[in-house]
Amino acid sequence: MFKTTATLAAFALTAGAALAENPTVGGAPMLADKTIAENASAAPNLTTLVSAVTAAGMAETLMGDGPFTVFAPTNDAFGMISEASLNALLEEKNVAQLQQILGCHVVATEAFSTDIAGMIKDDGGMHVVPTVGGCELQAYMEGGELKLKDENGRVATVTTADVDQSNGVVHVIDRVILPSGQAG
Repeated sequence: MFKTTATLAAFALTAGAALAENPTVGGAPMLADKTIAENASAAPNLTTLVSAVTAAGMAETLMGDGPFTVFAPTNDAFGMISEASLNALLEEKNVAQLQQILGCHVVATEAFSTDIAGMIKDDGGMHVVPTVGGCELQAYMEGGELKLKDENGRVATVTTADVDQSNGVVHVIDRVILPSGQAG
């Protein structure tokens, strides 16, 4: 129990420092007065995500008022999905499936890492995170890192937390989250 509390406290301190200065994503400055869609478009390691959001017709939503929390998979995360599967998802006939997958990366509230760490602690080490795509993620801490487990048991690690946006917050992750029953 002490280790978990100490880890959460260390994570909260690190997150608090991150809130003082917005982190870069892929080396690109992230501006707190820009929307999630605008900042993601500037990040060279989020180009696949931006293409998917555009193909799904969700860019306008992510430019809206929010607030949103977005768990943003990097290009490398999308690279874990076969090229054939990714290309198929980007086809117009599969827009509903793509929207559901992308929706599993979005929460309809603003939650910084300190908020999530607090919910994890309050829930005894694991917090259920319902997404707008209908997925339920399990948020937990492991080795000082914030992790998200999807309904298929796939685990994504937050690699850059607390990227403040005008309409919410982004946490960059290293794996694409998939709805139940979908393999990647």
